[in-house]
Amino acid sequence: MRIISGKYKSKRISAPKNLPVRPTTDMAKESLFNILNNLYYFDSISVLDLFAGTGNISYEFASRGTETIYAVDAHFACIKFINKIAKELEVDITTFKSDVYKFLEKTALKTDVIFADPPYDFSEEEFLKVADLVFEKELLNEEGVLIIEHSKHTDLSKHPKHSYDKRYGGNVFSFFEN
Repeated sequence: MRIISGKYKSKRISAPKNLPVRPTTDMAKESLFNILNNLYYFDSISVLDLFAGTGNISYEFASRGTETIYAVDAHFACIKFINKIAKELEVDITTFKSDVYKFLEKTALKTDVIFADPPYDFSEEEFLKVADLVFEKELLNEEGVLIIEHSKHTDLSKHPKHSYDKRYGGNVFSFFEN
């Protein structure tokens, strides 16, 4: 994987093969950040990266100037890897080793962007539970957005807070807003 833009543009990061992850493709990530670039000044927002995996999305935000980044993953090896790369890049990413649903139920963090990249084999209900918890717990700031990445075979448009989808190949980003 590589960082698309910002301070660390073109930097390649090699994740260990044993991590249980499926990083967002460069093409999809570039498209996502083009959308976000029109919505936010990266240096003035806070981000919560759920199912963070390799930290791919967190590094992209950090490279573009975001200073308040939280990354949550249930796997210790993923958290350890994110911490290692964050230290190498000299960026501040606060990590939480936790089941995402339990984290969302307990946290009081409010952020501008929440990005969730659950396993693609999740059921529609498991995907929608992320959105339900984010809005029930009021974890987004007023102009905030929740983005859930999923496969083209999953439809999240029935959720009352769903705004729109952006499709890139087999990847879909569903956007949810207050």
